[in-house]
Amino acid sequence: MTTQYECIPCFVRQASEALAILVENGVERERLMRQLLGEISVNDWRGSPPVMAQHLHRIIRQATKNKDPYSSVKNEMNRIAEGMMSRMREMIRKSENPRELAVRLAIAGNLLDSGAKTQISKEELPQHMDKLLAQPLRGNAMTLFQKAEHTSKILYLADNAGEIYFDRLLIEMLPPGKVTFAVRGGPVVNDATMEDAKRAGIAEIARVISNGSDAPGTILDDTSSEFRLCFGQADMIIAKGQGNYETLSGRSRKICFMLTVKCPVIARHIGEPVGSMVIKM
Repeated sequence: MTTQYECIPCFVRQASEALAILVENGVERERLMRQLLGEISVNDWRGSPPVMAQHLHRIIRQATKNKDPYSSVKNEMNRIAEGMMSRMREMIRKSENPRELAVRLAIAGNLLDSGAKTQISKEELPQHMDKLLAQPLRGNAMTLFQKAEHTSKILYLADNAGEIYFDRLLIEMLPPGKVTFAVRGGPVVNDATMEDAKRAGIAEIARVISNGSDAPGTILDDTSSEFRLCFGQADMIIAKGQGNYETLSGRSRKICFMLTVKCPVIARHIGEPVGSMVIKM
């Protein structure tokens, strides 16, 4: 999908938040903000939103000499998610339909997103999780498991730090030995990298690879040859979050998108209301 004019406020908000974290000097902050606004105005909007976001965040990292501006945010998200695991596992153990609940939890974990407009504080997260889990799931979770049983290679595209703890709960339900878990190749916003995957213990249950790209999505032309080979050979691809949807929608019928809808642009494109939990084959 291409960048829409409604995407621009999100680019500006992300840039403003990053500069507020990284740049104390008000004059320098204004100079960088003006530079970023100029980049937004002159760059090609025909690409997906993560193409623009990648460009802006590269400028921010270079200008501030900070390779991972959201490191502390990611650490906090991982800590929060890790602290919720006992409760989540108990919910799955007691559930009449543990597989569907694992899918719901993986999608609900997508709330842990610093890049989206609908940021939620750590104090609010349990309440929002409970509210989200009470909603109807838009799509059939069991179709995912039926397809997984009849495939030999599953590629699971991660989204955010913290969220990947919830992904682990779902991967544990998938056929063992089939899953390759792909994370970002470099820091961008709060997206999960290899370090986050190791902390969440994903390597204990799946092969973990980097996609070789620092885009907040999966821009195939920007990924590594190893990743593209895995992408091409996979019988089934599970793609988490809006960034992966923005970059991969319409690319392949073997992709299963799992996300919470956080903005009107995605809602319009995917055909589901803002706030809904979606699994789309």
